[in-house]
Amino acid sequence: MKLTVVGCSGSFPSTESPCSSYLVEADGYRLVLDLGNGALGALQNYCGLYDVDAVLLSHLHADHCIDLCAYWVARNYRAEGCPDLLPVYGPPGTAERLARAYDMPEEPGMREVFGFRTLSPGSFDLGPLRVTVARVNHPVDAFAFRVEHQGRSLVYSGDTGECAELVELARDTDLFLCEAAYVDGRDTYQAVHLNGREAGEHAAAAGARRLVLTHIPPWTDAEHNRRDAAAAYAGPVEVAKPGAVYEI
Repeated sequence: MKLTVVGCSGSFPSTESPCSSYLVEADGYRLVLDLGNGALGALQNYCGLYDVDAVLLSHLHADHCIDLCAYWVARNYRAEGCPDLLPVYGPPGTAERLARAYDMPEEPGMREVFGFRTLSPGSFDLGPLRVTVARVNHPVDAFAFRVEHQGRSLVYSGDTGECAELVELARDTDLFLCEAAYVDGRDTYQAVHLNGREAGEHAAAAGARRLVLTHIPPWTDAEHNRRDAAAAYAGPVEVAKPGAVYEI
């Protein structure tokens, strides 16, 4: 299983990175986790526009889903004709949210291009991948994902504050892709995001084998958050970078 960081900037794109988007590949199957601001352009560096097999949306904030609008254009107006429906898994109301974002009627909205499926906690198969979904701690409906293939796993936190369900989802995972948007001592809002220390604590509690911090906004010193995470977690810690590839 291969993970490619398409975009990892938190809240809004940086000069170096689009917002959240991650490409997971196994046995020729291509799964995209989130498609935030600017991610569709970057995705084309790693995967053809019409080679994606499914999309999972962790939640409906723009920095995680808004490039589905551009993707609708790319698929709907393709010169050779619209490809088959692309499965898009998201929280309740995903189809309506995206239709409103594009200022189109909610019916049919984008349903002639995307096959929308509603996420809920539990497990299901996507091609050769086993996906497990857990609800996490954010002001809107939000989910984290565990993706497994041939005995290996990665866990993506999406956006969350402190969350026992995330620890359980990440239990013994090979790679924990965990948000660390806040700075310990600076950002005090509850139930929105993790800081570096908290991300490290979650990884330690889960027994994760590797921690990769993501969703760090451009106004935050990512190295500061990495040091805070490393102080709380004894395993390898690094900061996600666009274009980084992890073989799992």
